[in-house]
Amino acid sequence: MYRHLRKADGQKSSTCGKSSGKATPFEQFLYRNQSEGTKLTQIKSPCFYGLTSETERLISDAPPAHYLVKIQSFSQLAKNGVDKKLILHPNGNKTKNVKDHVSVYLSMAETSSLPSSWEVYAVIRLFLLDQNKDNYLIVQDAMGKDRRFHRMKLESGFDQLIPLKTFTDSLNGYLVDDTCVLGAEVFVSKERSMGKGESLVMIKDALSNKHRWKIDNFSNLDKEYYDSSIFPAGNYKWNIRFFPNGNGSGLRSYISLYLDLAETVSLPPANYWFSASSRETGWARFVSLWSFKRHGLVKDSCLVEAEVSVLGMVNHFT
Repeated sequence: MYRHLRKADGQKSSTCGKSSGKATPFEQFLYRNQSEGTKLTQIKSPCFYGLTSETERLISDAPPAHYLVKIQSFSQLAKNGVDKKLILHPNGNKTKNVKDHVSVYLSMAETSSLPSSWEVYAVIRLFLLDQNKDNYLIVQDAMGKDRRFHRMKLESGFDQLIPLKTFTDSLNGYLVDDTCVLGAEVFVSKERSMGKGESLVMIKDALSNKHRWKIDNFSNLDKEYYDSSIFPAGNYKWNIRFFPNGNGSGLRSYISLYLDLAETVSLPPANYWFSASSRETGWARFVSLWSFKRHGLVKDSCLVEAEVSVLGMVNHFT
């Protein structure tokens, strides 16, 4: 199928085929190289046999337009790796069980300006300089396929950028004097927000906090409920809420006792665990008034104790 390729920078468009419309980022790249007279050659070499057909490999005289990095002492990276705008796995990405290949990924380094639950779709192209021929190996998805970046997936790239044997052979020009040059081009095609999102953070080795509260003159308590002093647990503030004549289903027959989250300013308004809209939990029928007065009171006083362990926190994506 032929497409209409629109010139960049507001220039008048030229028709290259039958259909017309806004040029995709990949088409814009093709036009840029075409207008600059850049020669693109598709690779058909035994050095790259066995690689996925969903990936194209081209040779270009033009360097990447967006980012270029020179890596010296490449052999040292085999021990530690590199984590910058480009993420390089010199011996293959072990987490994906990649062997005998160099793996390279593009990472989004700055996302604070994006809306909540963002998604970014982009065409990415990675470059590797052939230092012998002074041209670039370009690795890209076939047909200009978009890559999807989001908060849970900040990086994307190629597990098998180039066979390790091909890369390390100095006759091929990619690694010369232990030095290589990598580059990237990124064409963002779409940005959008997917609405609300939440992240769960579990707390390792959560500590328990206890708070003891003495209640005196029980027979003279005439309010609906009483709150203990505030105490900290898991970076939050809590208090115990005591209903001397019961609450809800325990009204007038039971002692009702609840643990209350005293400070909810920083919590999202959701109904799970403790939150801004669900700030207390406990028992309307904690103990019957008859049993409490018989066994829980000593000289018209009682002791109430709460033990709190914060095991995890849920936050909205921002």
